[in-house]
Amino acid sequence: MPFLLNTPEDQQSMLEAIGVASLDELFAMVPADLRLRRDLNLPAAMTELELTSHMDSLAKKNTHCGQRVCFLGGGCYDHFIPAAVDAIAGRSEYYTSYTPYQAEASQGNLQAFFEYQTLITRLTGMDVSNASLYEGATAATEAVLMACSATGREGRVVVAQGVHPEYRQTLASYLAHLGTEVVTLPAADGVIVPEDLIAAINDQTACVLVQHPNFFGCLEDVERLVEIAHERGAMFVVAVDPISLGVLKRPGDYNADIVVAEGQSLGTPMQYGGPYLGIMACREALVRRMPGRIAGETVDRRGKRCWVLTLQTREQHIRREKATSNICTNQGLLALRATVYLSLLGPQGLRELSELCLQKTRYAAEALTRSGRLSLAFSRPTFKEFVVRDRDGAVDQLLAQAAAAGFFAGVPLGQWYPDLADCFLVAVTEKRTKQEIDALAAVLAGAENSPVKKTAGAEPARRKAATSA
Repeated sequence: MPFLLNTPEDQQSMLEAIGVASLDELFAMVPADLRLRRDLNLPAAMTELELTSHMDSLAKKNTHCGQRVCFLGGGCYDHFIPAAVDAIAGRSEYYTSYTPYQAEASQGNLQAFFEYQTLITRLTGMDVSNASLYEGATAATEAVLMACSATGREGRVVVAQGVHPEYRQTLASYLAHLGTEVVTLPAADGVIVPEDLIAAINDQTACVLVQHPNFFGCLEDVERLVEIAHERGAMFVVAVDPISLGVLKRPGDYNADIVVAEGQSLGTPMQYGGPYLGIMACREALVRRMPGRIAGETVDRRGKRCWVLTLQTREQHIRREKATSNICTNQGLLALRATVYLSLLGPQGLRELSELCLQKTRYAAEALTRSGRLSLAFSRPTFKEFVVRDRDGAVDQLLAQAAAAGFFAGVPLGQWYPDLADCFLVAVTEKRTKQEIDALAAVLAGAENSPVKKTAGAEPARRKAATSA
């Protein structure tokens, strides 16, 4: 990439423009005890040719999913993406466009948003969808803030432990200074117990946030949980895997109030953590409390069909402190990818895709636990993901051995759940073949005879309510 060099003369001119005499004076605002008091010890400067060659050599050290068979999950999945998704999303009128502040000049984008919203409402069974949010974590947080506003309750939010830990971290950051108590319910056997929710909910509870399927891949008893929440006047917010809705009941059909999701699985590749797609849909009664934009259909003065931004006046750049949310943009390009992807699959294609994930996950769970070293951590039904427990408690070494054999075998859970330090999460999408699953099982079974170096200290505590299948 080109860059501009600041000469000493340029620097002096800029310093004079802001009214300081030197760089030392500029950085005097930094407390002295925080300033670096040694040389940076940087290598000698390179020419552009040398630097480009150096950066290329560093880039070649990256290992991508094309070099290993991917069983990673936890919110980001290796699904097949039809070539048409890249072809359409790669058109210049789409990938160079930004949020339409002058909507009348952006009819193509507005129509794409409208089609996206239509597909999301059909997928979730809800009344209305916005034109997308940043990603799953902020979508879940915005849904909780919506519920607090709509109910007038800001005292308590109840969250299932099976909600993605990074979603819960984001929510905690948003609520840290709002005086809202976040109560986290434990996941016994991978899911929350309805009786625990009954005990946790009170008259100041704004909402209950549940993920279904949850972070462990387990299916929650959402219909019973919705009943409990509504009996106490709280809203029910559910985070879903969009692919699972090919076989699972839609949230609108079990009376959820707000639905959120990470849309990466809908036509967006795994790419170092983002950008991804935040999905949100809700009941019509909540439409004016939704963050972001909503594209609508209308007619122009000649009676021709056209599209507009129906609702955007609650946004920060327009209403400032009176805004519903500080979100004032969306992931339009990723929403377009999801629109193309869902259009190509159709209802039948999505169902077949979901069934493939379901069947292959079950086959993988049986294959990986056959040798006896690994066992299922939970007995609950799962979709696309499951948690396995290593009998020897050497998860890091086991995953390293799998990586050396060409597999991203799973996501270690100890970083978020200390009592699951001997467990890892395995995801199986439609791309994984029987041969790949069998090969991974053979590699992990082969580790049975390998020397195991256990971590010093006590063996990780096991979740009391968990059972091995």
